[in-house]
Amino acid sequence: MGRLSQQGVTLIELVVVITLCGICAIFMTMFMVTPVDSYVAQAQRAGLVDAADSALRLLARDLRSALPNSVRVTTNGSVSAIELLATVDGARYNDDGALANPALWLDFTAPDAAFSTTVPFSQITLPYTSSTAFLSIYNVGVTGADAYAGANVITPAGTTITITAGATPNAQLVSLSPAFQFSWGSPNKRVFLVSGPVSYLCDTSAGTLTRYSGYRVSATQPTSAAALVSAGASAGLVSSSIGSNANACLFAYAPGTAAQRSGMATLSLQLTSGSQNVELVEQVHLVNAP
Repeated sequence: MGRLSQQGVTLIELVVVITLCGICAIFMTMFMVTPVDSYVAQAQRAGLVDAADSALRLLARDLRSALPNSVRVTTNGSVSAIELLATVDGARYNDDGALANPALWLDFTAPDAAFSTTVPFSQITLPYTSSTAFLSIYNVGVTGADAYAGANVITPAGTTITITAGATPNAQLVSLSPAFQFSWGSPNKRVFLVSGPVSYLCDTSAGTLTRYSGYRVSATQPTSAAALVSAGASAGLVSSSIGSNANACLFAYAPGTAAQRSGMATLSLQLTSGSQNVELVEQVHLVNAP
């Protein structure tokens, strides 16, 4: 019987095979890494675009609900602030002859405790009662007719506002306790139901955009989280991905002219994640006819 031959691989052959496998693995990795990195970067950018768009939509929604001529913008160091008085609803008041009862006409010569509407509030459920909301007529944002001053064109804090159904669907009855004298009538007889102030603070040093609401109306615009919280504000984080450069968050507001009554807010946000960043700009048209 013949001797069985034994065969195997030498150490040199093994080293060559391992080396070739390593080279193949390197080439495969090179071909795979680029598409994977591109996919990850694209996913990051898509997430940033969605987050920036959501933040701008929220801000734009609040701006569109703003009491005419109540938007104000300022910058304090790394913080850009925009504030507005948010409206819940609007109606048109009666101040002459449409009703048989003159007691239901809104009197601008003395404090008045009750009046009727000719176009009703439509976004509230009747009967409506609130001591935290406000009524405002003819806010034009100037001295003597500035709602932030808490007089002349807006009911004082703590006034109880009651709105009930009238004899007709349009003629809702509005009661104020205590009575209040509005200083000027609106050319279009508009009265606004205001829920209160809303602020957005964009802090590029902290990388955050935060929404504040539920705080006291102040003649001076609050520009810090501490000032807003001390005024009773509730905070809601909108974004924690704001870029760190000075232009990552820009708010601008052009109120328009007294004749045009048309304002424009320009909002710019830059969000970052890792090495990716996106910048979105939105303009919001505001009707400032009081």
